[in-house]
Amino acid sequence: MQNVALIDYGSGNLRSAEKALVKAADGQSEVVVTCDPETVANADRIVLPGVGAFSACMTALSERPGLIEAMTQAVRTKGQPFLGICVGMQLLASRGLEFGETRGLDWIGGDVRRVEPTDAAAKIPHMGWNTLVSPHGPDLIAGIGDAPMYFTHSFAFYPDDERDVAAWVDHGGRFPAAVAKGNVAGVQFHPEKSQSAGLAFLARFLEWRP
Repeated sequence: MQNVALIDYGSGNLRSAEKALVKAADGQSEVVVTCDPETVANADRIVLPGVGAFSACMTALSERPGLIEAMTQAVRTKGQPFLGICVGMQLLASRGLEFGETRGLDWIGGDVRRVEPTDAAAKIPHMGWNTLVSPHGPDLIAGIGDAPMYFTHSFAFYPDDERDVAAWVDHGGRFPAAVAKGNVAGVQFHPEKSQSAGLAFLARFLEWRP
């Protein structure tokens, strides 16, 4: 049975994410909530959630001794599948521009900056259900189709290379809703809050062979 490390660094909707992953796994994967570097380094899959400001989340992640190094070993060296959710996706960026400039993991080059709709009627935060535009790339993302997903955020990750964008969302103008590069993927929406479509997405992640 494969083991899935759900990273606990004090910033994320952990309980909901754990329940959703366990349900999606249907007994075929063991989900472990952990910040233990050895457990993370030896995990078969890694999920990084995140809620709040980029700088606070990156600081919290960095303050867990050995955690980023363990994630890097598992994902970048061993090639284990990785999924970032909401701010967990944003932390993949080179830097975040929220409350100043904060360095990110830099696993996918780009910046996290405030969403600025061209339509004044589009409110920020972008909160509620929305449908992805042109989901493509790996089956993990392409399989979402036209199912609406739940969003709640004010900032978005804009990769330097648009080929790393696996789906867009439109809220008074389009911005990235999902990224994918090799064995690394991230989604701006919350699959754990997206009901059956979110569970189906997580089930695909648990079977994803990048």
